[in-house]
Amino acid sequence: MSEPKPVDEMSFEDAMRELEQVVGKLERGDVPLEDSIKLYERGAALKKRCEDRLRAAEEKVEAITADAEGNATGTTPAEGL
Repeated sequence: MSEPKPVDEMSFEDAMRELEQVVGKLERGDVPLEDSIKLYERGAALKKRCEDRLRAAEEKVEAITADAEGNATGTTPAEGL
């Protein structure tokens, strides 16, 4: 079996997809304790990756919509991202 892809190299979509799989496995509760701990650690890293990618995307959108004086031009930052 191949090693999982490093989290810091994953796209948002790949990280989210794997995070959903991790959560599903943990929710089923049929994973041995040691494996559950490893899954939880991987899930935490995946969650952080998704948050970081969303924050970067939000910053890009804000930069695109800012005028020459640094004021937003008709948009507001997305709430909760």
